[in-house]
Amino acid sequence: MAKKPKSTDMFDVVIAGGGYVGLSLAVALKQGDPGLNCAVVDPKPMDQLHKDPRASAIAAAASRMLTQLGVWERIENKSQPITEMIVTDSKLRDVVRPVFLTFDGEATEGEPFAHMMPNGVMMPALFKAAKSLGVVFFAPASVSTFRTLASHSEIELEDGTQLKSRLLVAADGVRSRLRELAGIRTVNWDYGQSGIVTTVKHERPHDGRAEEHFLPAGPFAILPLPENRSSLVWTEKTADAERLVRSDEFTFEIELERRFGHHLGKLEVDGPRRAYPLGLKLARDYVQPRFALIGDAAHGIHPIAGQGLNLGFKDVAALAEVLVDARRLGQDVGAFDVLEKYQRWRRFDTFQMGVVTDVLNRLFSNDNDALRAVRDFGLGLVDRMPGLKGMFIKEAAGFAGPVPKLLSGEPI
Repeated sequence: MAKKPKSTDMFDVVIAGGGYVGLSLAVALKQGDPGLNCAVVDPKPMDQLHKDPRASAIAAAASRMLTQLGVWERIENKSQPITEMIVTDSKLRDVVRPVFLTFDGEATEGEPFAHMMPNGVMMPALFKAAKSLGVVFFAPASVSTFRTLASHSEIELEDGTQLKSRLLVAADGVRSRLRELAGIRTVNWDYGQSGIVTTVKHERPHDGRAEEHFLPAGPFAILPLPENRSSLVWTEKTADAERLVRSDEFTFEIELERRFGHHLGKLEVDGPRRAYPLGLKLARDYVQPRFALIGDAAHGIHPIAGQGLNLGFKDVAALAEVLVDARRLGQDVGAFDVLEKYQRWRRFDTFQMGVVTDVLNRLFSNDNDALRAVRDFGLGLVDRMPGLKGMFIKEAAGFAGPVPKLLSGEPI
């Protein structure tokens, strides 16, 4: 049940959004400075987090951060290390899908570049860590409106609860209502694609191998989960994706098998199937006085490179470091000059990744034979250049560019 604070109560940071970004930011802030008074507001009941059927790819840098936050050790045994990744490029009707690019799964010796983690495991662990550190929760609850004053923000929840905070952080997703209330504009466009997300069981073991098949409608990713299970991110044109999600089980599994193949034996859908519209959405500004965007509220990108979640974790590590350092210097955590440091750190990196994923999606999500020949030549060339492959692995592991302390496994 949500605590009803007095009107005189003042938080240092209120985080709107209790997903992996909001929860990990709360943990990082309280661990970095136990004196910070933090609250999380989320419309979901926190005791329902274990019911999230999705899974996420956790890059090596993010797992280092979760280790530093005291969470990884609780959940690592429920994860699946990615030991290898292959990339193919073909038409749907092709009998053989030649492998053009392969990656081994190590960022450093003995450290996989990524793990697959069920959200229903990760999210409750983050919530428990935040709760144990003294983070205050208002859930289920939503921010109705807010007003920015010189010294703080006044925040009103939909049930009428009034909060005050030196900083309001919007971690409320790609369709962020708080971003709109703040008047922050975005650069965005719709790809006309949707990503079908579901889980499958298969007869034979995957041995930790992830697969990305580039098909004319978009990438079809098979991501290994514990035991003989895999998470799918299946891109189709939006109308086709909606039709597939609504189709009967037999039709869905036939279409699934056409794309998945038979190399792992008999398939069985093992979870709900949902379609999510895909687009690019980049906020023009990440901060205003006493207000900051983080995670998907700041940047929504195509899942073709599997970096959406890890960009969010980079935001967390950077913002937490900036705010904790400001507190140590006696600065106001909501002051614009403090928040501007976070914006400078993160905006170019996310813009760059947005452009990369946009180009990759346009290059690979088509049935143009000439483009296929060029991209397949490029993939084969990369496969024969260990230095270039190493650079891609470093990027996928989350170690490219200026890395915040938490992503290096260091305390802030």
